[in-house]
Amino acid sequence: MAGRSHQGAARRENLLLVVLGLTYIGVFAFCDALTRDAQGMPALWPVNAIAAAGLLHFGRARRFAFLAICVVTQLVGHALAGDPWGLVAIYTGLDTTEAVLLAAVASRATRGRARIRSVREALLVIGTAAPVSAAMAAIGATLTDLMLGRDFGTVFVGWLFCCVLGMAIALPATLVLLDDHPWTHNPRPAPWVRVGIYALVMAATLVAFAQAEGWMAFVVFPAATLAAFRLGPKGAAWSAVIVAALAMPLFALGATTMGETATWAAVDRIRLGQVFITMMFLTTLALALSLYRQHRLRDLVLRRNRHLAAARERAQAANRAKSEFLATMSHELRTPLNSVLGFASVIDETEDLSAEGRRRMALIAAAGRSLVTLVDDVLEFARLEAGRFELTPQAANPLVVVRETAGIVAAAAAEKGLELRVSASGDEDARFQIDPNRLRQIVLNLLNNAVKFTSQGSVRVAAEIAEEPGGHIFRLEVRDSGIGMSPAEMDRIFERFSQADSSIRRRFGGTGLGLAISKSLVELMGGQIGVESAPGEGATFRVSVPLGAPETADQRPPMAAPAAATGTGRVLVVDDHPMNRELCKLLLEMEGYEVAMAEDGDDAVRMAGERDFDVILMDIRMPRMDGLTATRAIRALDGRRGRTPIIAVTAEALPEQVARFREAGMIDHIPKPIAQTELYDKINRWIEH
Repeated sequence: MAGRSHQGAARRENLLLVVLGLTYIGVFAFCDALTRDAQGMPALWPVNAIAAAGLLHFGRARRFAFLAICVVTQLVGHALAGDPWGLVAIYTGLDTTEAVLLAAVASRATRGRARIRSVREALLVIGTAAPVSAAMAAIGATLTDLMLGRDFGTVFVGWLFCCVLGMAIALPATLVLLDDHPWTHNPRPAPWVRVGIYALVMAATLVAFAQAEGWMAFVVFPAATLAAFRLGPKGAAWSAVIVAALAMPLFALGATTMGETATWAAVDRIRLGQVFITMMFLTTLALALSLYRQHRLRDLVLRRNRHLAAARERAQAANRAKSEFLATMSHELRTPLNSVLGFASVIDETEDLSAEGRRRMALIAAAGRSLVTLVDDVLEFARLEAGRFELTPQAANPLVVVRETAGIVAAAAAEKGLELRVSASGDEDARFQIDPNRLRQIVLNLLNNAVKFTSQGSVRVAAEIAEEPGGHIFRLEVRDSGIGMSPAEMDRIFERFSQADSSIRRRFGGTGLGLAISKSLVELMGGQIGVESAPGEGATFRVSVPLGAPETADQRPPMAAPAAATGTGRVLVVDDHPMNRELCKLLLEMEGYEVAMAEDGDDAVRMAGERDFDVILMDIRMPRMDGLTATRAIRALDGRRGRTPIIAVTAEALPEQVARFREAGMIDHIPKPIAQTELYDKINRWIEH
């Protein structure tokens, strides 16, 4: 297969060699026979540019063959014209040298690609080739002056004009025509469209020049522009070839003139025609190349947009996969933790344990709570990183939040023998629109860190509410006497999954997410967080959060009375996990509730349709029928049973998951591991509702 492809390419190259060789011979014959002036100097000489383009295009073997065709054509043509052998040698030698040099400079201008794809490349090719033609003209004029006695100035001007103008048209045009690039970015015009456009160029050329006075030359420009616009750079190149092929013989034979040139010599009219064709070609070529560049940039943008869309889709798919993984991880970790913490609590409350047994049970509970904290940190940071986290403002006082949070940490500090001192400055009765839960999380992270990294000494907390011109501001300072940090460690302390170094992580544990979460929450509140520390000298964390204006008394909604802990009512527990069902049954019966249990959604729908329940505790992930489907089915029941309060009790705790529960018809949510007080409060609230 590869051999046949190579043979096909070789045949095409051979055919192109023949075509380009015949073109060179034909153009040479026309220019040498019809455009010579009185001294035998052709007025039109594009053959050197055609030879240079061929040398650039062909490989080594065909390059020498094509060069041989050019040299033989030169020798035979000048000999047949009757030129002296000295002049034949000068013309042939200099024309051949010029073709080789033009090929060399054009190759350098196009960086060895032998093509023109931009206006810049076209100008570089013409600009670097023109000095070569000028140099050959100077050498040729000098040699003919010395050897044949011809006037240097006349020969130089004639040689320069014929070569430079011919080169400016033929070299870029031939390079464009030899380039197999498709050029057009729109669907390629049909053959009849291309034929029609080139026919229009021919007609415009004949209308302009097939008359004694070529006053209609301007009509050629619109036709050539249309060719460049629809057919690209090749359309501009073929238009130049068509106009030159039709107009130049008319100029050479004196069949047409332009303006007041009727009395001009033929060579001057030919030069004027060359100038016209050169301007037309360069203008239309620049237009075509500019359009090509614009289309290429457009295609590049579209291609990049497609790549970006694909990358965005992959990122979204990865994000969905991450969310599914986090949801699964949360569920799979929280479910066994629910049993660990729940049964530890039940045993601690109901069994007669020794002091050592209670200590060990407390260790089990503490380890379970640590695992819950780790899971919560990972899920919390994932939500913050994905931008799916929203604050829930409500009326609260940040100083009260700090005191309550310090009370949570006080036992851990006392156990390590640390002094925990809290000072507050400001009105503790004032209430501001803040998210107290997230503020509590920030303070708890800072206090837990301070206690964790301090083995002796104290942890001091200073909080204040200050009034400033832009509104009130909350400031918090947590200072400890712990191990401290170096400047390099402080640079990393707020990064995700980062602690000061790996040895600290091994020694103290943790995910390294607490401070990263705190920083994100503070910034979400519009505040700032920072740290000052030195090794062995403890650390001081400072937080500032804008509060706005405090609420007035008439803005505060009335406080709802807490639900009474009735401990009465019928509760249906729906869970596929036997340990979870047993734990719920124990916790509820300890408070005096009547409990029924269902293993999955099918059982739950059947039992809810047969009996009246005050509350249904519904798991989500279950076989046969999941909790969401079961909830919708229960909501479709007639009468009071279809309105039974259904509370989601599940390890799925992400906000978007809770939103789905409510959409299905659930009225509340209790996350696993189950907190006893939350369980009782929510059941009582909805029984009394």
